[in-house]
Amino acid sequence: MRLFLTFSALLLAAACTRNETVAAYGGADHVWQLSRIDGVPVSYVATLSFATDGKVAGTGPCNEFAARQSAPYPWFTLERFVATEMYCDKLADEQSFFAALQEMSLSEVSGTRMILSNDAKREMLFTAVTGG
Repeated sequence: MRLFLTFSALLLAAACTRNETVAAYGGADHVWQLSRIDGVPVSYVATLSFATDGKVAGTGPCNEFAARQSAPYPWFTLERFVATEMYCDKLADEQSFFAALQEMSLSEVSGTRMILSNDAKREMLFTAVTGG
């Protein structure tokens, strides 16, 4: 009986720490490249990747960034967003990308496509460029 209770407690503890973020639903399987913001194709390269421990990393046209994402799927919330501060001629594009990314509140992963969106009808379309 004691073994059963110990095993049950371990299973319960494991269930409580299970990753329920976008990373566990296909987000961590790829590096994602931004294709469109609000239906408009982007003219620069920006990427996003998810780790199973909640870390998010990526690149804008000029800089690298990192954040945390712990909201359960399909919700999406970036926390503790930080970026390097290098200058390049695409800095305005990068600022728009970073601002849009931090406004997103929902995620949807379907194979090699990921859509981030919000209640204001904004949308970011990403496509998989590599396996995670």
